[in-house]
Amino acid sequence: MFRKIITGAAVAGALTLGAAGIAGAATTNTANTGNTGAKGADKAALCAKLPTLQAKVQKVESKVSTWIPKAEARENKAKAAGHTKRADAIAKRITRVQNRETKVNARLAKAQAACSSAGASTSTTNS
Repeated sequence: MFRKIITGAAVAGALTLGAAGIAGAATTNTANTGNTGAKGADKAALCAKLPTLQAKVQKVESKVSTWIPKAEARENKAKAAGHTKRADAIAKRITRVQNRETKVNARLAKAQAACSSAGASTSTTNS
């Protein structure tokens, strides 16, 4: 079970860093053309991948939301049995997963804001 959680956290980390990797790859390709600004192409590449990224994050979040109550139950059971080291380790793992989820959601919100502002700025300049 913990392997699934670790895998979920790894996927969340990959998704977090994946957006930066996508932007980096887009910068390299657009710098060679010289026709468009690198920042605009970066945003376009990120915005194009955003729905897929959101779906992956949502999938991991659903797994995490089912895992946390189970982990808390194991923590409580370990405390009741007097296994404080095990309970502390489980609590630490829960906290780490929740913090990671918060960071991923913040980065996703930032990406969504960037994409929505990019769409708004292009519509106002065309008017």
